[in-house]
Amino acid sequence: MSQAAAAVAGSEESAPPKSSWTGKQMIVLLVIGTAALMVSLTQSLLVPVMSELGVDLNASSDGIAWLLTSTLLVGAVAVPAFGRLGDLYGTKLMVLISLSALIAGSLVCALSDSLAPMIVGRAIVGLSVATVPLSISLVGVVLPREHSGAGIALISAMLGVGGALGLPLSGVIAEYTDYHVLFWICVVGGILVIPGIVALVPNPPRAGKGRMDIIGTVLLGAAMLSLLLPLAQGSKWGWSDPLTVGLLVAAAVLLVVFVLVQLKLKSPLVDVRTTARPALLLTNIASLFVGFALFATLIGTATYVQMPEVTGYGFGKSILVGGLCMLPGGIIMLLLSPVSAKLAPRTALIVGSLIIALGFASRIFLTDSLVEVIVGATIAGAGTGIAYAAMPGLISHATPLSELAAANGLNALFRSVGSSLASAIGGAVLAAKTMDLGGHALPTLGAYQLLFGLCAGAAVLAAGLALLIPKHSATADAALPE
Repeated sequence: MSQAAAAVAGSEESAPPKSSWTGKQMIVLLVIGTAALMVSLTQSLLVPVMSELGVDLNASSDGIAWLLTSTLLVGAVAVPAFGRLGDLYGTKLMVLISLSALIAGSLVCALSDSLAPMIVGRAIVGLSVATVPLSISLVGVVLPREHSGAGIALISAMLGVGGALGLPLSGVIAEYTDYHVLFWICVVGGILVIPGIVALVPNPPRAGKGRMDIIGTVLLGAAMLSLLLPLAQGSKWGWSDPLTVGLLVAAAVLLVVFVLVQLKLKSPLVDVRTTARPALLLTNIASLFVGFALFATLIGTATYVQMPEVTGYGFGKSILVGGLCMLPGGIIMLLLSPVSAKLAPRTALIVGSLIIALGFASRIFLTDSLVEVIVGATIAGAGTGIAYAAMPGLISHATPLSELAAANGLNALFRSVGSSLASAIGGAVLAAKTMDLGGHALPTLGAYQLLFGLCAGAAVLAAGLALLIPKHSATADAALPE
């Protein structure tokens, strides 16, 4: 805020306090937050029911894995593309389009009883992944400045909240009813949210100029496919397999070509020069490490709890109990997002990352009871909520308003890459150190402890990167909506 504006504000003694929320503002935030939650749920909803899906669809584990992989791959392309389209043609419009993809894809899955159409449906759902970063940008524009920070923090935290709540919800469904209900929940949720956004959420002016960069979209999409596909399938193909190595090399080459092309365009998909500024670059890399820790929380808690007691560390609990162990972490993520909004974004990212590290460090040593596992996972969840809520604030302070949706989309993409790395590395770690029980290879306690140590290390790296982020950037005041 300029000094003149501050002086005017200070002189308006009789004006109503700006800190109070109006009913309409709260409803707008609730509607957009629910939309973000519905989409983030889809990323973990199927994990506990994968074995049931394999039996019901008469499909191999490789085939069933494509229900997750197809969403991941399409989402990796949709997030940056929809972000740029939001800057050019309206963020609200793109939120509605991405939510429509959630409804359409989930409906296809809900009506499917075979693998192929269900994979198609999940691929369509992948388009909806762009909803969360688009919603972050939308909230930052439609809410007044004094409330936008809290709103952005809440929407950003939904990425973690949805992942944590998806597991217990899926566990309940798996325990008491048919898995198709999961898809119907997404269909109904999307149908309920869209009219609210149309009727209640203002349509902000278009901030971006230029045209859509088709060449850049294709190049970045190809690079992300080449990177994420081997990360998702490498444990099955083999990490030294020519296909795995070839795709990873192709990803590196395509990313270099993408950067060179973006530097030459007047209206690029990603403004590489802006993205390369320390404030943005360090935030995005830190986001990758936090995304790594979040996904490892999911795979390192529910499955850990379900391991048989004869392993020496597991508790032999059901899918439902394994999911419920994640519930406190999801709730505390939601509750702590306003706390993050009250801190400087850089400080919040440092604090959140260190809390994540503390949570995972405790998981290495506290293994004797279910309560200890839940406490460790909840601490890590609390840190994740604070760290996730901090990132859009750092992005907004370093990005011109005309590129805000695209920048939030790129940040979400870094988080997604971090989660994919966690899946690949975590899966490799758990597969490398196993014990034989009744002819089944199960991870040892040491494997899980190594995974938790890697997560703690990733969180410490995120905190270290956050320390290097400049406290102020040249575009900070210009980037924020008035």
